[in-house]
Amino acid sequence: MEGGSLEHVEPPNYDLIKEPRSIITLVVFVLANIVVLFPFHIPFYVPRTLYNLFLGGLSALRIIAPRGADEPVSHGDHDAQSAVKPSAFVRLEFPMNFVTAPLIGDLFLLAILAIGAQEVREGTLGAYGISPLDIMLFFISLAYIAISIDASGIIRYLAFKVLQWGGEAGHRLFLYLYAFFFALAGFTGNDPVILSGTAFLAYMTRVSSNIVHPRAWIYSQFAVANIASAILVSSNPTNLVLAGAFEIKFIDYTAHMIVPVIITGIVLFPFLLYIVFNNESLIPRSIKMHELPEEMRARKPVNPNIPHARGTAEQQEDAPGEQGKLLSLEEIVNPFLDRKGAIFSAVIMAATLIAVLALNAAAQSKGETPVFYITLPAAVIMFIWDLSFGWIHRHETREIARKGREEVERLQLERALQEEQEMMTIAGQGERSASSDGSVSAQTALPDGGLKAGELGGAGADDKVTAAGNNPEKSPTQEVGEAGSCRENAGVKTPRGSQLQPRPQRTTLVSLSKDVFRWSQETFPTATAVMAHLPFALVPFAFSMFVLVQALVTKGWVQIFALGWDAWVKKTGTIGAIGGMGFLSVMLCNFSGTNIGTTILLSRVIQAWRVIHHFDHTEISNRTFWATVYTMALGVNFGAFSTAFSASLAGLLWRDILAKKHIHVKRLDFATVNLPIIAISMTVGCVVLIGEMWIIKDDSPIPL
Repeated sequence: MEGGSLEHVEPPNYDLIKEPRSIITLVVFVLANIVVLFPFHIPFYVPRTLYNLFLGGLSALRIIAPRGADEPVSHGDHDAQSAVKPSAFVRLEFPMNFVTAPLIGDLFLLAILAIGAQEVREGTLGAYGISPLDIMLFFISLAYIAISIDASGIIRYLAFKVLQWGGEAGHRLFLYLYAFFFALAGFTGNDPVILSGTAFLAYMTRVSSNIVHPRAWIYSQFAVANIASAILVSSNPTNLVLAGAFEIKFIDYTAHMIVPVIITGIVLFPFLLYIVFNNESLIPRSIKMHELPEEMRARKPVNPNIPHARGTAEQQEDAPGEQGKLLSLEEIVNPFLDRKGAIFSAVIMAATLIAVLALNAAAQSKGETPVFYITLPAAVIMFIWDLSFGWIHRHETREIARKGREEVERLQLERALQEEQEMMTIAGQGERSASSDGSVSAQTALPDGGLKAGELGGAGADDKVTAAGNNPEKSPTQEVGEAGSCRENAGVKTPRGSQLQPRPQRTTLVSLSKDVFRWSQETFPTATAVMAHLPFALVPFAFSMFVLVQALVTKGWVQIFALGWDAWVKKTGTIGAIGGMGFLSVMLCNFSGTNIGTTILLSRVIQAWRVIHHFDHTEISNRTFWATVYTMALGVNFGAFSTAFSASLAGLLWRDILAKKHIHVKRLDFATVNLPIIAISMTVGCVVLIGEMWIIKDDSPIPL
């Protein structure tokens, strides 16, 4: 039955909230969501003797390397920085964030018997049309295909083409990029757009001489990516939760959402260009870009998924001055593109979405055939392609990684030697010859602190360095073992005879894991990069939030919330339902465990609202009910760009990518800039939705 079946539901019991455990459940839910909004670390102290004994045990089991003088100390352990006697306790920290807080809340409620097996089972396997396990399998598998499209380089390549089409006309380029990101997010979801689009805009605005601040470009991109993600059910896990809760066919969902979303995108653009960001320093009418020298244009682009693929350029592109800007510009105008991978992944994505829509439309009920039956095999096919393509080209990728790694090591060595020489000069020690045991003498140092090739103890430009992945004919186990062997023989002496690199360490489980990961990066760069970017943190967070919300259901709180919503709708009607749900869904995204937590909670509230009318033998009109549901869909997607980064996991990802590009967005700035954007977007979307509901829905009662 459309809207979700109410069979086998029990009448609401409003006295449940009076029980002490019900009150504790609500308090735990609120506290968990506050922590998601304001993450922090809890310090705790461990006796130093016990701490050392524990580390010694791990070392004896060859899990970690023995503690040495050059190992970093833990946070708050100032033994290496102070000559005072070490304290009897070591200060450690436990993170409280969107992953740990809801999980700890669930464990606490289980410990005090506020919840039991019923809540855990319904919060993981599903209840009332929402199947968390199916949703997570569907989303993660489809995310692999979408991120694989991004890893092929096609998004940056197309963004470069858009940049060429836009030319020097700033307003035209802003329009082209806006439309490009909107179309792309509508097809693949917001994650690939944020992964590649954010970095692209960071580079583009940096190499422009008259874009003073990237604010207009990065905020517009983030907003449009989340607006467009409301079109398809597959584009956002919030849409999956909502469609499952109310048994909405995927094609019906898109049919209802596409008009409000597209009109919102169209109307928002002139507001952004002429009102919100109407400043020549943000969006110039004519953009002046730095010119890339011909020799840099002629370079063959390298796969950025390969570690150290660009050698020292990765370390130098953030340097101030002309050289850093040229290296950033090279990232834009000379993008890597795996044409075969891009075509194959795009075909797989298109075929998967078509098959999902067909299966969902043909199903008589939501539980007959889970849609991950299609997306999971498609993701496996994509994964096999990435592995096969990587293995076929392993010789080339390993060689690129080796050369890049050697360049980085030489640069680090030169910088370390230069720093040491500066320290010696300041201390007035002068230059001294190194001992005759093979260490590098001070005379070999160049005036700028560098070293002559061939005097690096066998690490010159023409020397061969044995490391994991250098010999393509050897097995992974042999290569990983040799990588550990090289690490144990590593170490280059400075003019004073001291070691620049950590002292030799034996192979441990940690070091072996690092070697395996590096081998995987060099042999299967695309598959490894995609796996590293998959939103695995979403899985424990979503399951924990499902259980917490289910606890509110069984303890009677959701029914109370539904009573309040019912009273509001009775007073304000359909228009009030749209306005109220629009405001509520956006605000709760910031205070109720991101937009995913908000969708889970509000879906349960609307379901409880129907249950109330079912047992009261009263009616809810089709127009009012579906206006409420689709307004919530708008709000939980648009709410990602409201007042807090944690309003969505995409917001946290966006902030982290910008920070890596040295663009630090403050919380207050995020809220201040986004407030007019979210206000305009929700107003337009809700107004269009009102007209749509009056045209396609009537006042007949929804089946209860």
